[in-house]
Amino acid sequence: MTAQTYLITGARAPVALHLTRLFAGAGHRVHLADSLRHPLAAASRLHRGYHVLPSLRADPDKAAAALRDILNRQQVDCVIPTCEEVLYLGQIWRDHAMPARLFAPGFDLLEQVHNKYRFIRLCHDFGLATPQTRLLKNVADVAALSGQASDMVFKPVWSRFATQTMIRPKPACLAQIIPTSAAPWVAQDHVAGQEICVYAMAHAGKLTALSAYRGLIRAGLGASVCFTPVQDDAVAAFVSAFVQGTGWTGQISFDLIRRNDGVVLPIECNPRATSGLHFFHDGPNFARAVNGEGTATPDVTQPQGVRLALWVYGLPQIWHPKGWHAFRDAVAQVQDVMDWPADRLGLARQLRPLAEIARIAWRDRVSLQTAATRDIEWDGPDQRAI
Repeated sequence: MTAQTYLITGARAPVALHLTRLFAGAGHRVHLADSLRHPLAAASRLHRGYHVLPSLRADPDKAAAALRDILNRQQVDCVIPTCEEVLYLGQIWRDHAMPARLFAPGFDLLEQVHNKYRFIRLCHDFGLATPQTRLLKNVADVAALSGQASDMVFKPVWSRFATQTMIRPKPACLAQIIPTSAAPWVAQDHVAGQEICVYAMAHAGKLTALSAYRGLIRAGLGASVCFTPVQDDAVAAFVSAFVQGTGWTGQISFDLIRRNDGVVLPIECNPRATSGLHFFHDGPNFARAVNGEGTATPDVTQPQGVRLALWVYGLPQIWHPKGWHAFRDAVAQVQDVMDWPADRLGLARQLRPLAEIARIAWRDRVSLQTAATRDIEWDGPDQRAI
């Protein structure tokens, strides 16, 4: 395969570091971009350059001009997003002539699947089993469900990492939910079963990679910091049907529930990379799958995680029921995704990006998790309305 030049955005994310290693290991040139000064992936020794971008959320036009300049100067062949900046990039590629391909579908489809209500409706249109999901646009819509709240899950249509999610709340808690037409919520039937997450890639509706996994230790209700692989034919069937129905090209991730009867139900979709990517270590095979020249199969079976994050988020959970045993087992079993034979990152090189996020969190009086993503979050067509 001829060497190409890739620009990986969202360089703050562990998956961006992993993609850098995979593509560099396949003999490709890798550049990185983000709006932070010292993102995690920039600590890698394997990239050819890190480029600081203007904020995609605060100044998308200026960011688009900066991106075009990088793509031209570095002769980039393909841009690979990793986080929610994919929606801003999709909008830029829709509105501007950009000199490289974006490994993502068109903006309209990106926004449709990112919307938690429209995603479920799309699954329903494809004939896939779904949990009943209602759109809430005002407080009257919320109040009408007070008698059923104990069997439902409430969350904003645009959110991530289970932010603001209420699982089977008491009716009195519903007063905290104030949806609007610009910032609606969904109410979804609570489904009992095993939570399964999926990372996948596709080209023109054909599945080229799939990695299913479940979280062992989470940062609150949201993203996992330690995870283990899962094999499930029903999961693969759902993902195949969805990417075929949408004609998807790019990365895509799902949160699913496998009921005790084996039926897999979709909960939400993330049109970006997630932790399942870490179960791929064969760089050449993965790069061919990205280019639609083959398929990639996960080649790692050991639980993966970010050991530093495991201590930050897992240690406080030891006081919860069964928390100590879960934390102890995770520490004993996990393979740190920071470890890579040709690109080891010591603790100091991991702490510098964390310190930058911590300074933002302190300055803005928000959580570490919020500080890590707020400037690239996509909260609907009119960001000012959120």
